[in-house]
Amino acid sequence: MTSPGKNDPRFPTGPFTFDPDITPEKRLRSIAAIRATPAALRAAVTGLTDTQTGTPYREGGWTVRQVVHHVPESHMNAFIRMKLGLTEEHPTVKPYDEAAWAKLGDAQGPIGASLALMDSLHERWVRLLKSLEEKDFQRTYFHPENGDQSLAVVTVNYGWHSRHHVAHITSLRKRMGW
Repeated sequence: MTSPGKNDPRFPTGPFTFDPDITPEKRLRSIAAIRATPAALRAAVTGLTDTQTGTPYREGGWTVRQVVHHVPESHMNAFIRMKLGLTEEHPTVKPYDEAAWAKLGDAQGPIGASLALMDSLHERWVRLLKSLEEKDFQRTYFHPENGDQSLAVVTVNYGWHSRHHVAHITSLRKRMGW
């Protein structure tokens, strides 16, 4: 299997690549990306019509609307998993079927509630992340599909995840001339 190409619409910022050398500076950049996500996502969808938010960002992909609903769902799961990792000794976290969630009725509705949810969620999440000490980022949880995960890796992953999904929308807008 070949890796995604530079113009692959699935990965407009490139696929997530694990770098085991997670420095405090890399974490701070990831926290900054997480902090910026609500405003970036809101800006990415500003002015879009209902028809445009119903447009898939790529052939066979989710609609803009589904992407907007997915981001806070995914980030809520990450926030709760991090809190479990901070308060329990190497807990096992529950995966969820994000593709099935994207088909539920609430993921077909207006995006305003999900944008508002992002604001509050990210305010809390960034406050939590900024309160952590180095040793806290080394804490882990077990994900049945992804194995052991340190909170440092989760932080960097969600910095990428934030940019990744915003870029799905901004790339579509650019391609479509919106």
